[in-house]
Amino acid sequence: MKSDLVIVYHRQPYEEVIEGGKTVYRENSSPNGIVPTLKGFFGTAQHGAWVAWKECTDTSNPGFEPVIEISDSFGTYTVSRLPLTKEQVSSFYHVTSKEAFWPILHGFKERYNYDPVDWPTFRSVNWAFAEAAAEQATDDAVIWIHDYNLWLVPGYLRQLKPNATICFFHHTPFPGPDMFNVLPWRAEIIDSLLACDSVGFHIPRYAQNFAAVVRSLKAARLVEEAQTPPRMLATGGALNDRLTPLELDVDGKRTRIHTNPVGVNFDHIQTLAAKPEVQNRVEEIRAELGGCKLVLSVSRTDYTKGNIEQLEAFERLLQRRRDLHGKVRLMLVSVGANRNMTAYAEVQEQIEALTGRINGTYGSFDWQPVSLISRAIPLAQLVAYYAAADVASITPLADGLNLVASEFCAAREGREFASLVLSEFAGCAVLLDGAVPVNPFSAGSMDSGLEQALAMTEEEARARMQALRSSAQSWDIAAWTQREIAHFQSLRLARRKSPPVVDTPNAA
Repeated sequence: MKSDLVIVYHRQPYEEVIEGGKTVYRENSSPNGIVPTLKGFFGTAQHGAWVAWKECTDTSNPGFEPVIEISDSFGTYTVSRLPLTKEQVSSFYHVTSKEAFWPILHGFKERYNYDPVDWPTFRSVNWAFAEAAAEQATDDAVIWIHDYNLWLVPGYLRQLKPNATICFFHHTPFPGPDMFNVLPWRAEIIDSLLACDSVGFHIPRYAQNFAAVVRSLKAARLVEEAQTPPRMLATGGALNDRLTPLELDVDGKRTRIHTNPVGVNFDHIQTLAAKPEVQNRVEEIRAELGGCKLVLSVSRTDYTKGNIEQLEAFERLLQRRRDLHGKVRLMLVSVGANRNMTAYAEVQEQIEALTGRINGTYGSFDWQPVSLISRAIPLAQLVAYYAAADVASITPLADGLNLVASEFCAAREGREFASLVLSEFAGCAVLLDGAVPVNPFSAGSMDSGLEQALAMTEEEARARMQALRSSAQSWDIAAWTQREIAHFQSLRLARRKSPPVVDTPNAA
């Protein structure tokens, strides 16, 4: 059965496990996260399909059914698994996407690595994704593509499904032209994105950067823009933008620019935090702390996440404040990334060395200043730590949004006396009202922000947390979903009235 909603994302929409020698497709253990969020849209379609990749040794004989039907709590939908070899995955994802695109998207030009990129392979993989999506889609389907590793899919899809409504959503930052145009494939990427009916971003700054990149490469005209709503303008935020672009015209072809920050499943986290077993764990954690204040930081191991800067700030705190020895602890959850990727392995090694140095220099028999956890923690356990912490310190150098900060706020019902230290360069900083803003590129800012959070009175912390919870809840996943559905409906209506003719790049 053809689908009227096709979601294209690199990950499969379930956990694939072997039980009793058989492959079992298990629904994601947590309803939080982008995969279950996207699956929630299948309830709005007559029939939905998901396109992802699955590794194999021989693409002509992959050893698994490329197309299967899945039934779970989200309904029945089709999953198209694109067979890719280990070499293809390494080339298109680990090399091109992570070594070339990722550093540019996050503003780390010095980490950009052009030399090993195999662009023909990236093209061919994106073409294969486009073919798989087109095979599943009705002629007028909504085809929704996610993230930068599939940048070329929209242009190819427009050739295969000229009447489809094609949307793209970026989950990363999007840089301005001085940074983006480092990519030698910039024109091809932008041509593909302009084949979309809509290109989506989390916050106005990324949308403005996209418009600026298009104007740098094309004779583009900004057809429509609007004043950014005040609730998307944190006071003095580094990522604020007072105007939000809405539509671009390039040679008579119009592309909507859609700004809609994704949120967390606020109600689920709040409910989880209230469960007796989680509350009991919170009390156990507080007892284990023995009167120490707990600073909690949660992220992936990545040079963009500011883990090194986080540890250095804590080390400076202990150097300055001997009175805090034995009275404060840092729990750093830095979930290890792919150790086969040199950049991430180096960051992990630095984190481990710095943690060891701090504990060796300042620790004692009954007090370990830093606890480092490098594995994923189940959500219920993580929520207990959110609820038990005195301070959450989320200080990435660059982050498309960062949902950890909102998860922390959601877990604090009835425990509002906690502070959030938040980097100005996390996308969510323009949305969350009440955080202590810091500039992670400034040691002084990091130091003063951490001291302010630790010294904050219960009255001030409670007032700030109430504001944080209110703003996090207003940007939750339900609100994001409603806005996306309304956006799809308006795009389909516009396309049915006047389907455009679009010139698209040729497939590789």
